[in-house]
Amino acid sequence: MIDRDEPAPTAAAAPLTRARRRAIFAALMIGEFLYGWAWNSVDVLRPFQRSALGLTLVQAGSTYSAQGAGALIGAVLIGQLADRFGRRRILATIITGYGVSLLAGLLVASYPQLLVQRFALGLFTGGIFPVGVSIYVNLFEERLRGRVAGTLNACFSFSIVALGLALGALGGHDWHLLLWLGGVPPLVLAVVMLVLIPAGSSVDRHAVRAAKLPVRELFHPTVRRQTLLLATMTGLNFFGYQAYSGWLTTYLTDTRGLSAAVAGNLVAWQFAGNIAGGFAWGWAADRFGRRFNATGFLIASVAILVYLAMPTSLLLFRIVGLIYGAMLCSSVIWGPWLAELYPPHLRSTAASIFNWGRIISFFAPLITGFLADRYGLTAAMASAAAAFGAAALIWLSQRETLPSRIAAPPIAVPPAIDPSFVPAEAARR
Repeated sequence: MIDRDEPAPTAAAAPLTRARRRAIFAALMIGEFLYGWAWNSVDVLRPFQRSALGLTLVQAGSTYSAQGAGALIGAVLIGQLADRFGRRRILATIITGYGVSLLAGLLVASYPQLLVQRFALGLFTGGIFPVGVSIYVNLFEERLRGRVAGTLNACFSFSIVALGLALGALGGHDWHLLLWLGGVPPLVLAVVMLVLIPAGSSVDRHAVRAAKLPVRELFHPTVRRQTLLLATMTGLNFFGYQAYSGWLTTYLTDTRGLSAAVAGNLVAWQFAGNIAGGFAWGWAADRFGRRFNATGFLIASVAILVYLAMPTSLLLFRIVGLIYGAMLCSSVIWGPWLAELYPPHLRSTAASIFNWGRIISFFAPLITGFLADRYGLTAAMASAAAAFGAAALIWLSQRETLPSRIAAPPIAVPPAIDPSFVPAEAARR
């Protein structure tokens, strides 16, 4: 039901100008870059923190688990807060939070403190995806959202490149400088976001407020099956990535007998494919529909099997690795698509489904490690092909949301959602 305390529309609710929309998107791009810097610092700074705190390999690796646990909780919790209280203030809080959390790394003096710091960082960064998606979905029409998602994906990827370059330039002097460089800009960006996004606008919140616990609406009987299938699909994606990419360096050095330098070069080719694929698949999803991108997962499955079966050839490894990296990015459309599958007042909460799959990814190293011990590393990595294939089938079984690709009549709005509300996508049909 519509909240009776909802303020009446004001001038702030007027349509945003093109210049304002572009400015907000530019700020989102900067935010995505800074988010990527903060998130990936857990891997880049691991050897320095391990040396500074005298950590074991297991302890050093567990910092990522702490950050991932925080991200899962943050995605679910913060997405709901944004739908309930407005995305503008929540986004500013998130950006401030991950900036402060990264700077808190300057004060870490023990292993427990490091775990707490990384959990807090994960908590805030976990909310970036669902809240950011719900904002740019309201900024741009359906036919632009895929390309927008691809551009933001590139910003995240380029942050990894920048972090690596900064490490090479500054790591030998004082690695703490990387925390300053990544932690201070978000504090400024948070203020910019508050200025750019008008309070009460459609970008900030929808006219219908979500329930006190918006996530409950995702499990209404009319959409429960869809929600569970989508969560399984994202989980299979995370599992497949961990099963294959997580073991790739080990496979190339131990099984194929290549040097660490060569293995790193081959991984870089997959990373290059990832950046290019984000743009290509974003365009494809806007041109051919959201479900079309499922073909990327099917091709990725084949590429994995080919990679594991072909003879040791650096040229072939580069080509197939580039294809795999590019195909994997077909999921770049998931953010807008998940938001489009549910009513606008649930968009942040719906987009958070993407991170629910991390629950499955927590078990991926254990499962693939068991398979590797019993059947060999090649067989364990091949399980990624099955995971991506299954995810593609679930993807194809869901409904299309791009208007021109929809022939069926509008889907009825679940009773748990305001009965007077009709999704904008359905209203156009």
